[in-house]
Amino acid sequence: MFGPQVPTVPVTEIADDTYLLDVREDDEWTAGHAPDAHHLPMTELQARMAEVPTDREVAVICRSGGRSAQVVAYLMDNGWDQVRNADGGMRQWAAVGRPVVDTDGRPGQVI
Repeated sequence: MFGPQVPTVPVTEIADDTYLLDVREDDEWTAGHAPDAHHLPMTELQARMAEVPTDREVAVICRSGGRSAQVVAYLMDNGWDQVRNADGGMRQWAAVGRPVVDTDGRPGQVI
């Protein structure tokens, strides 16, 4: 869908020390996200790009992979080279049994 220019990483291969950038909207984040993820909605990316590290691996995640692929392409166009799209997004993350929590730290759900 996005071609070879957008590198991906299976959610099962995202290391604990990878900067996991969740680009979903506030309601999606509130309902459920990866415990150590960093929330930056896609709509706020341009204004907050300085928050995304350039010196370490970054995996970008959304619900299914479409928005995150767009963010990866945008970051790559702006100088990021250690950025990958989380293949399958939060739906796949939850499907393989990786933890999902709500904003209170209780078990969450992907919406």
